[in-house]
Amino acid sequence: MMTLRNNAWPFRRLGLSRGLKGAAAAIALALPAAIAAPNARADTLADALAGAYNTSGLLEQNRALLRAADEDVASTVAGLRPIINWSTDVTRNYSNISGNRGANALANGSSGTTNLNAGITAEWLLYDFGRTDLSVDAAKELVLATRQSLIGIEQQVMLRAVQAYMNVVRNTRFVDLRRNNVRVIGESLRAAQDRFEVGEVTRTDVAQAEARLSLSRSNLATAQGDLERAIEEYVAVTGRRPGTLSQPPSPPRLTRDEETAKQVALRNHPDMLAAQFNVAAAKLNVLVAEAAMKPRVSLNATLGVREELNGDVTSETGSLGVGISGPIYQGGALSSAKRRAYAQRDAQLGILHQTRDRIRQNVGNAYAILEAARASAVASAEQVRAGRIAFEGVNEEANLGARTTLDVLDAEQEFLDAQANQISAQADVIIAAYSVLESVGELTARDLNLAVQTYDPAAYYNLVEDAPAALSERGQQLDRVLRKIGNQ
Repeated sequence: MMTLRNNAWPFRRLGLSRGLKGAAAAIALALPAAIAAPNARADTLADALAGAYNTSGLLEQNRALLRAADEDVASTVAGLRPIINWSTDVTRNYSNISGNRGANALANGSSGTTNLNAGITAEWLLYDFGRTDLSVDAAKELVLATRQSLIGIEQQVMLRAVQAYMNVVRNTRFVDLRRNNVRVIGESLRAAQDRFEVGEVTRTDVAQAEARLSLSRSNLATAQGDLERAIEEYVAVTGRRPGTLSQPPSPPRLTRDEETAKQVALRNHPDMLAAQFNVAAAKLNVLVAEAAMKPRVSLNATLGVREELNGDVTSETGSLGVGISGPIYQGGALSSAKRRAYAQRDAQLGILHQTRDRIRQNVGNAYAILEAARASAVASAEQVRAGRIAFEGVNEEANLGARTTLDVLDAEQEFLDAQANQISAQADVIIAAYSVLESVGELTARDLNLAVQTYDPAAYYNLVEDAPAALSERGQQLDRVLRKIGNQ
């Protein structure tokens, strides 16, 4: 909440000069205009949200993480298909025989052969008690969890854009308020100097005006610094500097009561869904760890060719068979992996319970903040109305000598504080309303109906779920997609 302190000129106790009356009128008329002045060509909140959606590096990062999760499914699916490898080598074999007497002398000499070997081996998993199938299902659950995490990140980006937009609006109006205050006090100082020259006021009155003007300029500089920081945040969120921003006409409409919103959030919030998918994946991984302790059946085939490069001998070999293999003793590694899977399942269940409680709390907090912001907005509007009447009345009474300079100062200060409170309250209501949508899980580009091309989280998965080979038509299509992503 921004407050305005000690920035008013002490008007003359017994009456207002012509210049001071003009200054008072400027405060009463110009400052309210700073709150609700229309903009000729304005960027809307929807523009800021669309810019954030299209340029967010955080969204791009998590979309890449989702594509990595999609590839985990593809690499696991590949384990159900034949695995074919080739190998080749060139081998030189030689021998050297020497003897000194008798028959051994006839065997003296050396010989050697150079062999070219080439072969193909293939292995196809036939049965492993469901271990690979369960791994595929677990990877799919993690893909679904990652999709929901991406939606959660999208909501964070959208809410940050709302905050950045409204903070620029807020601080722009604060600067207008401060700038107008500097102008008003400058007029008051000039009027005080004129009156000092004719002996109506003392040098002390002029010094007070000069001090108040310096303080107002300092407050203006602070407000301008706050605005620059708000603009930098806006640029970081949306990718461009703001134009003239228009005040949204009203906060988003909320049709649910708090308890209904909590029930909707527990069913639909991306954090809740992600936690549920992670629990499902963890339970599947327990079954994977149990299946890893059982045998596996596979079909094995080999085909080889051997040729002597310095001779005429060529041989071919081949084999085809079914193999069964399984662990006997691995130092306790498999048992440890099983216990680890159980522990991770329990941890994910704990996260699920915490997420449920956190979502309910977040919805309750968001509604409480919204109600407080709405009440503050109503109160600040009444405060502005009453402050304007009080300020004008005190000035008139000061003209008649019924009010002191301090009374005028206090009335002006209260009026300025009311203006600032109203500006903040209007911004806080809008931010709080969008925070409610975020807490329920409905602050996405699709829910907000933004004019953007929404990201399809299933498009890449549909291309890779069958683990296409690099030379296949789909594999080449994937290469084009990845090159396009890399060039963005």
